[in-house]
Amino acid sequence: MEDASSSHGSGSAKLKVAGLWNGTVEVDLDGWTVSGLRAELAKRSMCEPDNLNVIGAGKIVKKEFGDKSLREVGFRSNSKLLISKVAVDQAKAINDELEAQNRLARIKAAVDAMAKRHSNDLFPTDEFTIELENQSGEKMQAGSETDQRAVLMGLMLHTKGRNFIEKGQYKDALEILSMGEEAFSLCNQKVLEMVDNVPLLQIDTVWCYFMLRDISCLAMAGIRLKEARKGLERCYGANMERAKVLRGGFCPELAIYTRLELLEGIVAYHSGLLEESLKALKAAQGKYNQLQVSDEALSQLISMGYTEQQSRRALRMSGQDLQRAVEFAIEEKERINKRREEDRWKNIEIRQQKAYGKTPMGKAVDMTKLAELASIGYEKVLAAEALRKNENDMQTALDELTDPASNSALQHTVESRSSKRQKSAREEDIASMMSMGFERKKVVTALSKSGSKQQAIEFLLSELPNLNASSSGANPSDENLELGVPEEERKADNSAISEQIQDIAVDQNDGAPLDHQNNRAFLEDRDEEMEEEIVHSLTGDPLADYDIEVEKEGKAILEYLTLLASVHDGAKPL
Repeated sequence: MEDASSSHGSGSAKLKVAGLWNGTVEVDLDGWTVSGLRAELAKRSMCEPDNLNVIGAGKIVKKEFGDKSLREVGFRSNSKLLISKVAVDQAKAINDELEAQNRLARIKAAVDAMAKRHSNDLFPTDEFTIELENQSGEKMQAGSETDQRAVLMGLMLHTKGRNFIEKGQYKDALEILSMGEEAFSLCNQKVLEMVDNVPLLQIDTVWCYFMLRDISCLAMAGIRLKEARKGLERCYGANMERAKVLRGGFCPELAIYTRLELLEGIVAYHSGLLEESLKALKAAQGKYNQLQVSDEALSQLISMGYTEQQSRRALRMSGQDLQRAVEFAIEEKERINKRREEDRWKNIEIRQQKAYGKTPMGKAVDMTKLAELASIGYEKVLAAEALRKNENDMQTALDELTDPASNSALQHTVESRSSKRQKSAREEDIASMMSMGFERKKVVTALSKSGSKQQAIEFLLSELPNLNASSSGANPSDENLELGVPEEERKADNSAISEQIQDIAVDQNDGAPLDHQNNRAFLEDRDEEMEEEIVHSLTGDPLADYDIEVEKEGKAILEYLTLLASVHDGAKPL
C-alpha cells in the first residue's frame, strides 16, 4: 500500500502520539498547520496549548512554527510524537531559551556574512562600509583577507556582546563574547597585537562572570585578566604612557583600568591573596575617584553649549581638567564632522564601484588606482574598465590604455554596455507606460519625440480627446504618474554620479544592473533585519569601548573593601 504522504493528490496521514496522551491523530500534512496540531493535541490531553511540549520530526515543535504546514516542518505519515505537560513558567522558560539560541545563531550567521562581504576589496553589495581603525582612529588593513575577515567578525561580535552587557543580559553576552574570542583566534597573532580589542574582550568576559556571581570561573578569570593586562601594556605601555601619547595627553582608558583592577582584586580576594586584593582594589578606587565629575565643572561645560553627555565624557577623558575638556570637546566635534564627510564620500565611492562592476575574480575596482589613472588624463570610465578587466593590475591596465588597439576595444566594450543599458531602460519605460493603458506604437512615438519618460506621458495625455473618458483603458491620475516615476529617475539630471552610474551599470551578460542582477540570489539569503541591527550598533566612535559608566564598579569596590576590612577584624574570607 502506497504511503499516504507520498500519494498523488492527498496529504492525509496518521501521526502516532505517546506521552501525556496516547493514540493516533489523522491529519492532512499539507492542510494542517503546527498551530492546529498543537491545539488538537492540547484538546485531547486536556491542557492549554502553551503548556504543551511537543517533540516530533526530530525537533521541538515550537508554537513559533504556527503557520507552517506539517509537511514543511518535516512530518510524514506514521511520524511519532512525544508530548508532555510543562508548567506555564517552565514552558515560558523553554520558549525563551529557544528564542535566545535562535537569536544568537542569527547574530553569528549575520556577522559571518557581513565580514565575508566587507573583507578587503570584495565587491560592495551594501550601502555602508565596515572598516578597521587603529588606536589613533586611522584606517588600517589587518593582514591577509582571512585576517581581515576574522578581525571584522571579532569586532562585530564584541560590540554586540557589549550591547547585551549594557542591557544586563550577561549570560547572552558571554555566549556572544565567546564567539568573538573564537573569531579573533583565527587571526594572525601579530595582527592582533596592533589593536587592544582582545584584552578588552577578556575584561568584558570576566565582568560577566562577576555580574553573574559565577565563582566556578575563578581560575579562568585569573588567566583571562593576566592576558588582558599583558595585552594592554603592550598597546599602551606599563603606565599608560603610550596611550597618552596616542591620545594627545588624554587618557580615555582610565575606566577600563578601573574595571580591570577591580576584577583583579576580586579574583585575588576569593583566592585568599588578601594583600594583593587590597592593593588592586585601592588602585581601582583611586581611578574610580578620578572619573567622578564635579557638578561645578559639568555646569560650566553645559553653559558653553555642550550637552550633559558630551560634557561628562569630555571631563572624564581629560582627567577633570576644564581647559583640556574644552579642547577635547572641540576635537570631538571636528572628528565627528570629518567622519560624516568621509562617510558621504565613501557612499559615493560605493555607488561608483557598483557601477564599474566586478573583476573576473569577483573583486571591486580599486578606487585608489583608478584615481591615479584619472589623474594622468585617462577617462575615468575607460580606466575603470581596464582595471576591472585586469584584476586591478595597474601596469597591465596602463598597457591596455596606451595601446591603440586595446584602447579601442575598451571603448567598444563601454559603449556597447551603455547602448545595452539604454535599450533595456527604454523597454522598461515602454512596458511601464503600456501598463497605464497606452498602446505600444503610440508609446514608442511619444518617447522618440520626448526627452524623458515624464514628458512622453504628458505628450500622450495631451493627445487624448477627453481626459475623463475611459475608452483607452486607464487614464492615470497625477498621483499615479508621480508614483510611476522612481525618485532616482526624477533626480538623475541633478547628479553627475547618477548619470555616470546609469551609463555603465550594466551586467556584462544580460544588461541587468550589477547591484540588482548579479547579487540577487546572494542577497535573498541575507538576514537583513539582524544585519541592520548589527550595523546600528557599530557607532564608528573610536572611544566607545572606553566611555563606560562605572557606577557598578564603584559599588563593587566598596563591597570588597568592606569584606577585606571584616577579614582583618577576624572574619574568614568568603
